[in-house]
Amino acid sequence: MDNAERAAQLGIQTQYWDARGQHRTADSEALDRMIEALSLNGAGPRHLIRQTCAVRDHRERQVRLEAAPGCEIAWTITGDRHSLSGTGQSPLLAVPDDLPVGSYRLRVTARSPEGERSEDATLLVAPERAYQGDENAPRRVWAVAVQLYSVRSRRNWGHGDFTDLAALIDLAGDLGAAGIGLNPLHALFDDEADASPYSPNSRLFLNPRYIDVEAIPEFPGLREAGLDAEVEALRQQEFIDYRGVVAAKLKGLRVAFEAFRRSADRSRQHALEAFRRNRAPALTQFACFEGLRGHYRQPWWEWPTEWRRPNVHFLRMLRKSNEDEIAYHEFVQWIADQQLLQCRERAKQRGLPIGLYLDVAVGVRADGFDAWSEQDSILSTVEIGAPPDMLNTAGQKWGLAGVSPVGLEARGFESFRNVLRAAMRYAGAIRLDHVMGLQRQFLIPSGMKPDRGMYVRSSLDAMLAVTAQESVANKCIVIGEDLGTVLDGFRETLADWGLWSYQVMLFERGWKSAFRKPEEYRENAIATFATHDLPTFLGWLESRDLAVKRALGLDPGETDEQRESALAALRHALSERGVQTLDLASVTAYLAATPTRLLVVTMEDALGLVEQVNVPGTVNEHPNWRRRLPVSLEDMMQASALPALAAVMSGAGRRVG
Repeated sequence: MDNAERAAQLGIQTQYWDARGQHRTADSEALDRMIEALSLNGAGPRHLIRQTCAVRDHRERQVRLEAAPGCEIAWTITGDRHSLSGTGQSPLLAVPDDLPVGSYRLRVTARSPEGERSEDATLLVAPERAYQGDENAPRRVWAVAVQLYSVRSRRNWGHGDFTDLAALIDLAGDLGAAGIGLNPLHALFDDEADASPYSPNSRLFLNPRYIDVEAIPEFPGLREAGLDAEVEALRQQEFIDYRGVVAAKLKGLRVAFEAFRRSADRSRQHALEAFRRNRAPALTQFACFEGLRGHYRQPWWEWPTEWRRPNVHFLRMLRKSNEDEIAYHEFVQWIADQQLLQCRERAKQRGLPIGLYLDVAVGVRADGFDAWSEQDSILSTVEIGAPPDMLNTAGQKWGLAGVSPVGLEARGFESFRNVLRAAMRYAGAIRLDHVMGLQRQFLIPSGMKPDRGMYVRSSLDAMLAVTAQESVANKCIVIGEDLGTVLDGFRETLADWGLWSYQVMLFERGWKSAFRKPEEYRENAIATFATHDLPTFLGWLESRDLAVKRALGLDPGETDEQRESALAALRHALSERGVQTLDLASVTAYLAATPTRLLVVTMEDALGLVEQVNVPGTVNEHPNWRRRLPVSLEDMMQASALPALAAVMSGAGRRVG
């Protein structure tokens, strides 16, 4: 089999057109490395049926077979409470209509004059659509997007935490908002360079930096723990001192853990044991990984051979010989889980229709826990990125490990399901970052430039089936971040499955940069002015983003003349609706006139900030993910435009709802 055939079998697209209209073809070296990476994680060739098949409720429930037409087919479907069998002829196998939503094992046997062949597959029976929200909730709602780490309060340790989040939930409730939107809360590595919430160690576990250490019952207090001066200094910083915050939190968590170990409170001990059981074996593996990472201080592929893959026997030995250290990491995750669940319950008590709206990062670090524990699905030698486009003319590398569609499918997409469950445990809505990755990823062999990458296809229907299953089971709305290069028909497919779209006003432009009219926005979507990767409203008005990029030696993707034209286009769009002022309230009212079911306003815009949260293409050249809000949480209502924006939304809700 030559490289072209092997690439096609693995889903590799060797050619594509980029957003600038340039035709690109994978070079032989890059293609060889991509084939090698995907082949390591794949399974053997299939002759009868895909490894994972998906059908939907209230739709034609047929599975296409790859056997020769006319073959006699015998099949069995087995699950926890079901066992069905039947016969038929290829190329289509009809799945019984009374088989309920769930995941099953499908065995197909094909008989022909040449002999008999059998193959097994995972069968996903999905709901017709993902969860669409509580039928009794208002049709039209809004939320406040907050970078939780950036929240300044009189009591936190220089970094926002879950107690701040509870206060934000109360603030949202007082304003009539439906929820609080947050960037990913995934577990990160504890070092200063690892500030981005989109470069996680694991998407299955939580970031301990968000724990309110003083809220742990066993914590004796700042002074008793010897942390009062340290924490006070952190509170005074203009930017987040991640090294300082991590050091203080780790000291505090260790003190709390030791007190917990000595505690006579058996109910708390039993609660931790229950958490261990419920999250096994992943929690044990994560705790062991963190212990090993702390010991070896190297990427996991450089550890001694016995630790380079999770091994039940070796991990059991490790837990016995390092019980305190492993138990500590389990304790930390338990505390984080408890505090975030309390926030979820607070949102329910306040009657917020959505509660928490959480981002799910598109991938994980190659040297992190998920990549170590899921080596059959996650590729440590390939990076996720994006091809060259108008704003990023050199393309992008995101420093995240690529996912093997072959390995993912071979295991019934369980690792993807686990990521969804981990976020939906706390959220009323989640946003899948770069949702186009469900259909195809742009992958780049490690060490190569982005323009040498190529697209690799995934099984979109199977990914959407898993998403719909978990969305309905957890009553969680799913929003797809569908910005950038999108294949024809992709958004329509997402909408058909019930995933909401993501509409950013700065990108909703048509002929001659004219802003799309409100009535042209989609209903099942969220609308917002910009994202954390784009300028704030004031920053855009003042062209601050263009100046920052030029100062950093980056292509701003827009000239001053084009920005002036865009500003004129926005003024014209507003004037057509009888609005003569170009300000945040006017733009919010413009978006509020759309039929979209969820409008999101950012805390940065409500506070009138100019600097943007993150400048793509930079790490330390710009203080990405490090800015603290200038106003304390306790003063937020008086010092921000939130009450005025809430009034705009209240009027829009009466008109639209």
